[in-house]
Amino acid sequence: MDSYLIQVNSNTALPSLLDVHVNLCGKGSSLGKAKGRKPHWAVRASDMSKRTFNPIRAIVDSMKVEPNPQKPLISLSIGDPTVFGNLPTDSEVTEAVKEALNSGRYDGYAPSVGYLSCREVVAGYYSSPEAPLEAQPEKSWEIDLKQMESLVDDKTACLIVNNPSNPCGSVFSRSHLQKILAVASRQCIPILADEIYADMVFEGCKYESLAKLSTNVPILSCGGLAKRWLVPGWRMGWILIHDRRDIFGKEIRDGLLRLSQRILGPCTVVQGALGRILHQTSSEFYHNTLSFLKSNAALCYTALSAVCGLRPVKPSGAMYLMVGIEMEHFPEFENDVEFTERLIAEQSVFCLPATCFEYPNFFRVVITVPEEMMVEACQRIQRFCQRHYQGGEGAQDLECDK
Repeated sequence: MDSYLIQVNSNTALPSLLDVHVNLCGKGSSLGKAKGRKPHWAVRASDMSKRTFNPIRAIVDSMKVEPNPQKPLISLSIGDPTVFGNLPTDSEVTEAVKEALNSGRYDGYAPSVGYLSCREVVAGYYSSPEAPLEAQPEKSWEIDLKQMESLVDDKTACLIVNNPSNPCGSVFSRSHLQKILAVASRQCIPILADEIYADMVFEGCKYESLAKLSTNVPILSCGGLAKRWLVPGWRMGWILIHDRRDIFGKEIRDGLLRLSQRILGPCTVVQGALGRILHQTSSEFYHNTLSFLKSNAALCYTALSAVCGLRPVKPSGAMYLMVGIEMEHFPEFENDVEFTERLIAEQSVFCLPATCFEYPNFFRVVITVPEEMMVEACQRIQRFCQRHYQGGEGAQDLECDK
């Protein structure tokens, strides 16, 4: 059977029709042999997909341990306040979405950066004399500062500041934020501020907005409805551009626009409800949420402080509590991942190993679960540690000094 070579001439001036020549090639020719090879599938993943990496999922998805079938699983691992039903959002929030849906005005496509009316609502809600905002995007534990500044080089794009903190539950003081801004100013590096837990701080602490403390460092502040309004599944967030000296210029703003076009913008119905959500959600709702979280944090901190081999760090906000593991007292475990895997297998308590955050020998506890579940989880963690704790070489199950 003859094979065929199709040749397309490439000329500078393209004709209206492609000049196609069909040459017959006999079986004995080398060209015939080359074309006679069997086709095969060669479907490859994109470079972007290969570069995408979620350190939390990479570790958690590799943990194949099954929980103890004799104990119901208590998951203290995922920062989703809706899982157990004990922290519902405010009725005003859901009514706002119903109103937007019933209006019929938010059923179609919206601009990728969101409706102008929606951007005006967010800008008005967060604007202040110290850090004014406009609705046009096109205008408008503590950090080791020495170590951070030593890492800055010509490839550094920005400083990322997460405050209040996930996973630590810490809240930076005004003075510490000012020192961070001083580093950014000296090095001429912008700041990406993850402030999704803004104002979600416990009594006795105060959240400070980075943008209000600086006049020269350009800041992109990320926020949204997920945490404070307890609706993470609604996927509504925003980026506030604080750039009073126009350092970002047109390139950064165009880049943000192109990135927003990848997802074709946020949910239109939630946009329609946003004004009512921001301005009419009751202050009592926020107060009740924070009171519950503070109470649960205190309960967990007190209980785990009494456990041999654990060093909980008292949080000041957000929804998390970090617990240090004195690994020298748990020699059968290589690291925090093995520690938490065995905790799941024996006690059906799922805590996130802090290796996920590149902070080994800790685990993170989510404090949004109902109080009775938190009590039960702490008791199970205590029993687990009592079983595996070693006070010294060859000395197991000794009393600790707590």
